[in-house]
Amino acid sequence: MATDHFADDPRTQLERMLAGDLYIADDPQIAERQRQAMRLAAGYQSSYLDDPERARALLGELLGSMGEDVEVRPPLYVDYGSNITIGARTFVNYNLTALDVAAITIGEDCQIGPNVQLLTPTHPLEPQPRRDKLEAALPITLGDNVWLGGGVIVCPGVTIGDNSVIGAGSVVTKDIPANVVAVGSPARPVRDL
Repeated sequence: MATDHFADDPRTQLERMLAGDLYIADDPQIAERQRQAMRLAAGYQSSYLDDPERARALLGELLGSMGEDVEVRPPLYVDYGSNITIGARTFVNYNLTALDVAAITIGEDCQIGPNVQLLTPTHPLEPQPRRDKLEAALPITLGDNVWLGGGVIVCPGVTIGDNSVIGAGSVVTKDIPANVVAVGSPARPVRDL
């Protein structure tokens, strides 16, 4: 017999998700928001080369907010898009995966290398709640002028301080202070800037 994890909680799964609480992701309301994000991302990719004006409008509709002179090279993969903020003059290279169950905030003048993953979702460690499809999320914040090298993975709940550089292939599991170079898995500061 399945456990009703939400017997005393009248909120919808979407409301739970937006509050940062445990929720079940295969809810129809949530699934429709994901499909809409996929449509917008696909339209963005298909119009990027031949119709830059349309592409920019679609990206603006997909993202929660975007500063001026932002460049995002497709393909772009998101859960919702609406929980992503990108600051002015930021450059995002090919193949960003930004699972924005919680907020993803990217500062101004950032450089995001190819194949970067920004992953906000979390899952219970205990087997039964995971089997019951429960998940949650923690926000990710990149300060201004952050550079993430190719293939960097940023885990849920991480903040990377202004001006910091994360070396290619690093896995960032904990906050990184401002003005450092961090590398490795898990990423650790190796020098000051």
